[in-house]
Amino acid sequence: MASAVIRLVRRPAAALLIARSCRHVRQLSHHMLPGGLVCSKPASENCRELTMLLPRASPYQMWSRSFASENGDLVDAVVPFMGESITDGTLATFLKKPGDRVEVDEPIAQIETDKVTIDVNSPEAGIIQKFVAKEGDTVTPGTKVAVISKSYPSDTHVAPSDDKVVKDAQPPSPPTGAPQPTPPTEKIDKQVLKEEGSTKEKPKVPSAATLPKTSPSEPQLPPKERERRVPMPRLRKRVATRLKDSQNTFAMLTTFNEVDMTNLMKLRSEYKDAFVEKHGVKLGLMSGFVKAAVSGLQNQPIINAVIDGDDIIYRDYVDISIAVGTPKGLVVPVIRNAGRLNFAGIEKEINNLAKKANNGTISIDEMAGGTFTISNGGVYGSLLSTPIINPPQSAILGMHSIVSRPMVVDGNIIPRPMMYVALTYDHRLIDGREAVFFLRRIKDVVEDPRRLLLDL
Repeated sequence: MASAVIRLVRRPAAALLIARSCRHVRQLSHHMLPGGLVCSKPASENCRELTMLLPRASPYQMWSRSFASENGDLVDAVVPFMGESITDGTLATFLKKPGDRVEVDEPIAQIETDKVTIDVNSPEAGIIQKFVAKEGDTVTPGTKVAVISKSYPSDTHVAPSDDKVVKDAQPPSPPTGAPQPTPPTEKIDKQVLKEEGSTKEKPKVPSAATLPKTSPSEPQLPPKERERRVPMPRLRKRVATRLKDSQNTFAMLTTFNEVDMTNLMKLRSEYKDAFVEKHGVKLGLMSGFVKAAVSGLQNQPIINAVIDGDDIIYRDYVDISIAVGTPKGLVVPVIRNAGRLNFAGIEKEINNLAKKANNGTISIDEMAGGTFTISNGGVYGSLLSTPIINPPQSAILGMHSIVSRPMVVDGNIIPRPMMYVALTYDHRLIDGREAVFFLRRIKDVVEDPRRLLLDL
């Protein structure tokens, strides 16, 4: 039987047929050998046994050895899924360089989308062999960004040594006693100094014919060298588009009022230590305005509604969007079911979302939806503003800085910490009556937080 197999595989055509059959089969429960013999070994072992029967100089043995060395060492790092409403993004920056060691799920690049920044993580631990995409490229989910090699040792860095490169680049030293050649840079420097000296000796005075002819009324623009042109980030493009669409769609109108912050600030001052000790988070002013907005939306449900074609959609839930300014742009995370949260729950959610927004780790789901928005420009010192509605909502509340102003209280003029508040609303859906009543409710609850306890 063995002699028959040897005679068969020594024929070139038969050897090629066996090689091809082994090439496409990774693991088999059985393998049919010539002569009807059934083998339960894997196909790779069968191929190895057959190659031992071939002549030593057979080309098939050389091909088999080179094929066996390709062990799937290279893996691709690709752009992950970015959300239902996001189809592409811009490769903003690489966090690593070719030759750097990376671990599993370690970020190697950042993708900037219309809403959030998404990390491209390494699928395996290894060494970055090369980058396939470039910074500024538009990429889609599944696009290959980098190639990771798993075969490099963990303590090896493939970057070349700078000292070795410098030594290789240096020319050989001349023999002892030979005249030292003058470096070409010295000759160039002397020639440049000579030309500069002759230029300084004979300064050119511009004549009247060479002066530019400009009219007295023509503005003198700064030179182009003092300007910088950079591409607009995708997040800023998205914000600009949404705000302009908001202006083109809504019939926006803004109404104002002022709020005395004395009682709310006194409440925070008296219970801030006990609040931190029990809940582990500081008591801020934003939670008071969120609770006041929930109360106002429950009293005026039309402000929590939205126009959809020829219909009005009333929402029986309250999801408050909080506008957060980040170095990359404005994001609006959402506090879900704000009406069911107490002061501590609201403060914890605000702190958690604000940290994620500033770190660039906030997700699409945490910004989706929202029925009403609160924007606090007072943290930047804004005294008064007219906020723009966040589509597809119908209204937005603007908070501003707290300023001590003289107010008349019980017939006496005394200083009070006052804040201007503004409500911008869609006049197609909301009339001035509902808007004023809503803003008045905000004022009443903030000035006397006890109304929330008594449901007044």
